[in-house]
Amino acid sequence: MTPAASDTTFTATLEALLPGYLGRQRWYAGAAPSSVEVVASETLAPGLEWLLAEAGGACYQVIVGLRPAGAVPDLLSANDQAVIGVVGDEIAIDATFDPDYAKTLLGLVAPGEDGSLVRPMGAEQSNTSLVIDDRLVLKVFRRLHGGANPDVEMPTALAARGFAHVAAPVGVWQRDGVDLAVCVQYLAGGAEGWALALTSLRDLYATGVDDPAAAGGDFGAEASRLGEVTAGLHLALADAFGTSPGDAAAWAAGVEAQMSRLAADDADTVRAKEFVERQRDVERPGSSIRVHGDYHLGQVMRTDAGWFVLDFEGEPARSLEERRRPSSPFKDVAGMLRSFQYAAAVALSERDEAEQERLRPVAEAWENRNRLAFLRGYLGTDGIDALLPEPGAERTAVLAAFELDKAVYEVLYERAHRPGWLDIPLRAVTRLLDAQE
Repeated sequence: MTPAASDTTFTATLEALLPGYLGRQRWYAGAAPSSVEVVASETLAPGLEWLLAEAGGACYQVIVGLRPAGAVPDLLSANDQAVIGVVGDEIAIDATFDPDYAKTLLGLVAPGEDGSLVRPMGAEQSNTSLVIDDRLVLKVFRRLHGGANPDVEMPTALAARGFAHVAAPVGVWQRDGVDLAVCVQYLAGGAEGWALALTSLRDLYATGVDDPAAAGGDFGAEASRLGEVTAGLHLALADAFGTSPGDAAAWAAGVEAQMSRLAADDADTVRAKEFVERQRDVERPGSSIRVHGDYHLGQVMRTDAGWFVLDFEGEPARSLEERRRPSSPFKDVAGMLRSFQYAAAVALSERDEAEQERLRPVAEAWENRNRLAFLRGYLGTDGIDALLPEPGAERTAVLAAFELDKAVYEVLYERAHRPGWLDIPLRAVTRLLDAQE
């Protein structure tokens, strides 16, 4: 007999199993916790249990499916991440890995929708997304915060205002005002911006052409169109959530806070502090609006209908309060500009050492071409000037400050997670500081 989530023995058994399970998940922050407490639970359907688990000072959503121990689908038996452990005469699994339970979840999130083929979207850092019949995407949020999730709140508001470059939600699942999951349209035939940029760069590096505009895979036109879509995004966000006067001092303080986390002996730290002081003096910094917050080539997708903007949750290393806080539109612009440098450097790293030295000027030329194309499309959009600093020195200063903020964030991230990529943002920090002297 399947136990209910309210069964104390069942809950206690799961609490003993959950530390090991959480420690294996990409979306869990940190090593396996020493203990887990189930703070809320509900039976969703026979054999399907919803849990809110508290671990490491945060709350995580775990959806448990129960199967007879001898009847685990092959898909699950080959995936260590899916198995939670044995509970009585059944095995507890992560229900999002089980196609049958995933279809049940779809019905809860988007009543009236169903599907036959379910597949995981791919490796994710913070959530679990399932593709249903190449028609819908079911996204289950893992780490839960109080209030609305930006990845539900913002696309819903944008779609309501006619912004056509976002996958509009077709269903949302909530509990006590907290967003648990969302179902959106699947962008069939789309290609991620990051993949398109790498394809452009690989073509450029392989052909021996020095001018990116002369390469067959030139990305310039796409970068310009992406700039236009980004400007449209910001105008729609300003309309949906309103605007407030920009605060150059607060933005400078944010950069300082980032810089304080760098090593004290970092040679660029002192120079950066001097740089930030100059940004405080900007008198007309433009407007503050709700922004995407983690905007880069991996967060946009090109389809036959144009560019689409994805994943509005913001930078995972920042608090939810920070992610929802209005900021300059240049926060997103800076993120995309930084992404062009990352793409050029990552594609360059695929070549041998001798080629890297020869191709480095070509990589910089590709970055500069697409940077300028993106800014041309963005700044050329009607109405965007009203949200930005005055053209000239102040506009340049605010954009540079947000680029530095992003580059420092990247240094901290790469030190902690991908030391092999650390040189990419370090080069950017030095270059930004050099440009301001």
